[in-house]
Amino acid sequence: MNQGKLEVVKQQMARVNVDILGISELKWTGMGEFNSDDHYIYYCGQESLKRNGVAIMVNKRVRNAVLGCNLKNNRMISIRFQGKPFNITVIQVYAPTSNAEEAEVERFYEDLQDFLELIPKKDVLFIIGDWNAKVGSQETPGVTGKFGLGIQNEAGQRLIEFCQENALVIENILFQQHKRRLYTWASPDGQHRNQIDYILCGHRWRSSIQSAKTRPGADYGSDHELLIAKFRLKLKKVGKTTRPFRYDLNQIPYDYTMEVRNRFKGLDLIDRVPDELGTEVRGIVQETGIKTIPMEKKCKKAKWLSGEALQIAVKRREAKSCTQDASKFGKLSSGHRTGKGQFSLQSQRKAMPKNVQTTAQLHSSHTQVN
Repeated sequence: MNQGKLEVVKQQMARVNVDILGISELKWTGMGEFNSDDHYIYYCGQESLKRNGVAIMVNKRVRNAVLGCNLKNNRMISIRFQGKPFNITVIQVYAPTSNAEEAEVERFYEDLQDFLELIPKKDVLFIIGDWNAKVGSQETPGVTGKFGLGIQNEAGQRLIEFCQENALVIENILFQQHKRRLYTWASPDGQHRNQIDYILCGHRWRSSIQSAKTRPGADYGSDHELLIAKFRLKLKKVGKTTRPFRYDLNQIPYDYTMEVRNRFKGLDLIDRVPDELGTEVRGIVQETGIKTIPMEKKCKKAKWLSGEALQIAVKRREAKSCTQDASKFGKLSSGHRTGKGQFSLQSQRKAMPKNVQTTAQLHSSHTQVN
């Protein structure tokens, strides 16, 4: 992901009305969370290598219902939302590829199983992401439908076993739809297409999913298609805590220094209990600060997206929708990578990753925030 591509992803979220977005193979280092305009991003990558990595991005409306997050490792994270009548947990994963050692695959599923053990049993559970597995079109009662794509492989069988052990349903192969709405990955030349991204849901809550399909028209510079599920559940707004005072420490006036110094001179330091003295000192500092030090002003963020960059994103989407324009689509993609139409991005994160694959996402158009 070159600098500013995050902004294109945010625009696509708004355009197709996505509230909760999962990202696989993010390739950011470290872990943390930050806000970017009206969106909030939770991410987890390797400590120093730009490899693997997962993230969940939510818009402002859904952010108000977030109870907390669990940044497990560079292959899985979760966010918990306050809901009615039950809370909702969304896990984003990035499974090892088909070239990975068997031990790495088993470690992934062991970590995921341990992750599930931490989630309250009553929570509504969704597990979304790039599973690098082909489940195929063969129906497995209680787990899959008969509307999958292709032939099941070994990784697909392992995923089905995991679902059976945990009473999970693979939602995006339960609905009959055109093959164009099934494949989630396409080769750069468009000749090869696979279904390797899935949205899993607890069996008890499968009826809350109204649809699950890809949106090939959504373009954000990835070889994965946007996989969207609509679900009907209610979210509950979490009460906000009082924002702490933020003093402008670059403008501490002389009056503050003099008043604190004079009040400290008047303190009785003899036969005082340490805790009592500490409380009085803290009170002097806080009271004087509120009275004399100005508050830090919140700076407005700079505009982030150039007109040229926005035009490239629109042209890519148009070319992508036409099979005749494969070469044009490739050239526009190259423009994204080489920096044509670069973005001006101001965010809390200093460095943006070079590549991103946006995989399975939840689309909660019927979510209600009260």
